[in-house]
Amino acid sequence: MSNSEKNPDGDPSKAGGDVTDRVTIRPDPKARVIKVNAVQEEKFGGNRISTAKYSFLSFVPAFLFEQFRRYSNIFFLMIALLQQIPDVSPTGRYTTLVPLICILSVSALKEIVEDVKRHTADNEINNREVEVLKDGYWQRLKWKSVGVGDFVKVHNDTFFPADLILFSSSEPQALCYVETSNLDGETNLKVRQGLPETSILLETKDLASLTGFLECEQPNRHLYEFAGKLKLGSNEELALGPDQLLLRGAKLQNTNWIFGQVVYTGHETKLMKNSTAAPLKRSTVDKLTNNQILMLFALLIGVSLTSAIFSHVWTRANEKIGYVNLPSTDGMEFAYNVLTFVILYNNLIPISLTVTLEVVRFIQAMFINRDLDMYHEESNTPATARTSNLNEELGQVKYIFSDKTGTLTRNIMEFKQCTIGGVIYSHEELFSENILLKHLSSNHATSADIHEFLSLLAVCHTVIPERESGELIYHAASPDERALVYGASRLGYVFETRTPSYVIIKANGVDAKYEVLNLLEFTSTRKRMSVVVKSPEGKILLYCKGADSVIYERLSDMTNTEALKAATESHLEEFATRGLRTLCCAVTEISHEAYEEWRPIYHKASTAIHEREEKLEDAANLIEQNLQLLGATAIEDKLQDMVPETIAALLKAGISVWVLTGDKQETAINIGYSCRLLNQSMELLIINQDSLDATRDCILRYVNDLSRDNGQVLPKENDAAVIIDGKSLKYALSHELRREFLALCTSCRSVICCRASPIQKAEIVEYVTQQTGAVTLAIGDGANDVAMIQKAHVGVGISGVEGLQAALASDYAIAQFSYLAKLLFVHGAWNYDRMCKLIFYSFYKNICLYIIELWFAIYSGWSGQIIFERWTIGLYNMFFTSAQPIAMGIFDRKCSQEIRMRFPMLYKPAYNSFGLKIFFMWVGNSILHSVMLFWLSRYIVGDGAVWSTGRDGGYLVLGNFVYTYVVVVVSLKSGLETKSWTVFTHLAIFGSILLWMAFLLFYSQVGRINALPVGKEILGIGNMVVASPIFWLGLVLVPVITLIPDIIFKAIRGTMFQTLDDQFRASEVMNIDPTDIISQKKSRINETARLLRNVRNVFRRTPSDHILDMELAHGYAFSQEEHGIVTQSQLIRSYDTTIPKPEDNTEMEDN
Repeated sequence: MSNSEKNPDGDPSKAGGDVTDRVTIRPDPKARVIKVNAVQEEKFGGNRISTAKYSFLSFVPAFLFEQFRRYSNIFFLMIALLQQIPDVSPTGRYTTLVPLICILSVSALKEIVEDVKRHTADNEINNREVEVLKDGYWQRLKWKSVGVGDFVKVHNDTFFPADLILFSSSEPQALCYVETSNLDGETNLKVRQGLPETSILLETKDLASLTGFLECEQPNRHLYEFAGKLKLGSNEELALGPDQLLLRGAKLQNTNWIFGQVVYTGHETKLMKNSTAAPLKRSTVDKLTNNQILMLFALLIGVSLTSAIFSHVWTRANEKIGYVNLPSTDGMEFAYNVLTFVILYNNLIPISLTVTLEVVRFIQAMFINRDLDMYHEESNTPATARTSNLNEELGQVKYIFSDKTGTLTRNIMEFKQCTIGGVIYSHEELFSENILLKHLSSNHATSADIHEFLSLLAVCHTVIPERESGELIYHAASPDERALVYGASRLGYVFETRTPSYVIIKANGVDAKYEVLNLLEFTSTRKRMSVVVKSPEGKILLYCKGADSVIYERLSDMTNTEALKAATESHLEEFATRGLRTLCCAVTEISHEAYEEWRPIYHKASTAIHEREEKLEDAANLIEQNLQLLGATAIEDKLQDMVPETIAALLKAGISVWVLTGDKQETAINIGYSCRLLNQSMELLIINQDSLDATRDCILRYVNDLSRDNGQVLPKENDAAVIIDGKSLKYALSHELRREFLALCTSCRSVICCRASPIQKAEIVEYVTQQTGAVTLAIGDGANDVAMIQKAHVGVGISGVEGLQAALASDYAIAQFSYLAKLLFVHGAWNYDRMCKLIFYSFYKNICLYIIELWFAIYSGWSGQIIFERWTIGLYNMFFTSAQPIAMGIFDRKCSQEIRMRFPMLYKPAYNSFGLKIFFMWVGNSILHSVMLFWLSRYIVGDGAVWSTGRDGGYLVLGNFVYTYVVVVVSLKSGLETKSWTVFTHLAIFGSILLWMAFLLFYSQVGRINALPVGKEILGIGNMVVASPIFWLGLVLVPVITLIPDIIFKAIRGTMFQTLDDQFRASEVMNIDPTDIISQKKSRINETARLLRNVRNVFRRTPSDHILDMELAHGYAFSQEEHGIVTQSQLIRSYDTTIPKPEDNTEMEDN
């Protein structure tokens, strides 16, 4: 029941009543009612989570569904069923069923092994511990044991085990800081605050004695929405909102502890509601293989119908021969003949292909898992292939969608450089050589500016100091502010104390007390923050820091200002070129009279009911004038190791990199420059509009500009980058603009989407995936990245930091973004090339043997008689030609990993390695080989007398001649296609030939054992074959003659028509530096055309565009929470660091 229903007047003072009375009144059926310190009437879901693909009960149906999405498995199941029909199968009843069961068993084992890893990762999270209040004592329970209604205690730097309502904390007024980068990608901390009525509950006995209930909305996926009410005892109902909600996936920061009550658990938490079930992904190669199998099926049906027609014709022509006892030639007999020939030729589709692929992929995944180059020693985290079904997808990625925070960056800010009074200071000059401190202590011309600059850094902020074990720790919602305050402390201006009315800093060892009069808050509109203070000397000063565009326009008209502005601007550009985040700093002295005149204006604006933000801005503009420029700071948002080099390599490989982040536009662009996704010569196409029409006009204008400048419709690889914010993105993804927006983005080298929600990230990835048809890869580290990771063809999670759900939902997990280069360039390219060869070779070897049945049918009256013994037909794929494709799929490579990592452009040629043209070339080659193998063998056998005695061996001797030659030819063919020979390659090729010879001799004697129902037909054939000199002559001539065309073709292609891979491989074999091979590709947009376009765009830009350009060129960026429950002014007025915080007096139950 809502407050309005209970109390029509809406007066909270009239609400309330006894708890029992409230419970007897039926609550809103759409609401969840949670009792406080009582047994719950409703049964809620548990807190155990699962990201695995299968459960014990779902494995069999889900696995079979996945396996029978492959047309080949459906086909072989049909063949196995048809073979059970009496007198239809020429190859026996079980020659297909047994291999099919073996193949499915191997696939099931692989899936079980991979899913056990997922269950293990889930168990690691489910078995984490948290303190839960039970029977008046705190007990350490596992996360999976936490239930709705439990009170939990969460400590600093710990993830929340479920969705909680904040009751109280170690901070004043139940404040706490929360890091949500795992949810929304934002780097700044959020402030959450419990209700005043619960903020006093600081001891265990206070929580244990509570009675009442909490009523809230049912579980939903809306991260930033929550509505509920709390009733304790006979007190009034208290409204609960999102500012009291602590979400699973977020982490407690800068707060010693909090007490909270669980409202949503497990898969009902908002985090898990935003996750989807692990999708059953299939690789592009798998999908294309399915289509190729359909073509082979069409070939099979065509050959079967042809054979049945010829059988019908032959039978009609010879029906008068009485002693043959030919069957009738009616329609039913024709249908039976079609089924017979379908079963006879069914092995044209390789039944072993599925299990071969599974085995090879599993071993490829093991190589990824054990790659020491992708092992992160610091966190003891290896690369993990959580699925092996997508190994080859890694070799054909065209688009990469990356998160920013935690993926590209470490979310660690460091004060690197500054410029003061026109003098620039490097990091070494600041902290190693102490040049700045020397200037400060001497009578340097800038010493006064240095003092004011460092004082500003130590005073103008919202940081909270705290001493822990004698060490001064700074807590801040903004990582930028923490970096600046910490940098100032290293330079001798230490921020030590904050109270509601003043701050104390120690400037070069001397305490200085600044009375805080007003704080003018930072917003993305103001792009600055100011603090009005009374200095120790009694002066009223206004310290201001912000974007250079807003600081410069508020500077005084002093004579020396222009030179200082020019010097500072030059330094800002230098900082921005290095990818540093910049802020300008300025100060002004305000007379007491002017301040007293302004103070009531500001107070009136701050208490305004309507348009408060606009009135506060107007009031701030009155006092933020006549500023004196002090200088600028440069902060480094530390990147993960080797991120710039990795992105540069990805771009060289022809891969488009999109950054999708929930962070601010300025921050995202700044990171774009520092990680080399953007460069100073690149044109930025910024889309930052507030309506659908404005967004449409902006996108179409950019489309027209690019089209006109290049003389064609949006050519690829424009030297430009699209920058779009979340609001504009909502309009750009609408059905009206999707196509134009995608065309614009795909024509540019880079795209950065700012303020993107998890759903928007997933929509972008899904739309690009569907519309371009290219292989996409999404990489991220947080829960907000799970949706896009699951939508992309390949999902990569950053692991190594606990609590990151992205790694659990990913297909591959790596510890560093830089490992992506080797994952794609080496493992991906190798695996894709290997799998293409493996699949085509599997088609080749099967057609090569089994189409021979068609040629033999010409001599057998189209009767369906087989030329080979039935079990050797099935064992051909399982034993005698299984090792060759496996060796090819595991060990073959064109270029070494060193060459591939050094020259990323080698990744490009792989895209077209699996087309129909190559497929038909392999099919044609296999048919040609089968023709030569059969008729050459038929020619040397002649009338069948292959021994000096003149004895005739019959059709099975011919069959085993042909079979042996086929094994030799297909084995040597695999050698011709192999680029890198290893011991295993030799064993696979020559070992398979020897295995067949040994098997032939052994199996031809098995028929002597009467108890065994196999081998009767082939009894003694092995000895007869090896005793024939004709056989040994053919063993030399037939394979050589068959393979001569292939050898000639490869020799011509390898010398006259070399690919880039061939050239690099040749240079590697000959130990020649391959640098000379590289031909620099000319850019489609030359520098002159780019400059002309920029000149034209100057005339079309508005004043706001120029301001934005200046900010981007000068590297402005600043992270700070806006419009939170607690304003920045209220936050600093809430703390008094001279008063000790509540002690952690938790009473743990003795176990």
